[in-house]
Amino acid sequence: MNVIISNKSEKPIYQQIYEQLSALILKGELESGYCLPPIRQAALELRVSVITVKKAWEELERSGLIHTVTGKGCFVADFAPGEILETRNRLILEQLTLDAAYYKSFGLTLDEVIGLLKKVYD
Repeated sequence: MNVIISNKSEKPIYQQIYEQLSALILKGELESGYCLPPIRQAALELRVSVITVKKAWEELERSGLIHTVTGKGCFVADFAPGEILETRNRLILEQLTLDAAYYKSFGLTLDEVIGLLKKVYD
């Protein structure tokens, strides 16, 4: 599990873990059935608190990317063909909805947002 934590980031550490693991899952780099390390082990490896890892795992489960088997651990969810694309699009739309509300609060038009996005995307 290759996760890089930045203490300089404005994002909370649990969110950094969640975003990196969700990207690995949605790109197929962590395959269905992959067993995530136990929360305590992951916390030690990442040098963060158990609570931080627990919160990241809870977000992954809430998003439908992992599931917990009591007494056995947390596993990457099994995705039917095409389901991983649907899940990716659902998560992206959720984030874009939040982002769009933020941009609208500044009074930006869609064209202005697209222009700014083009500047930073490449």
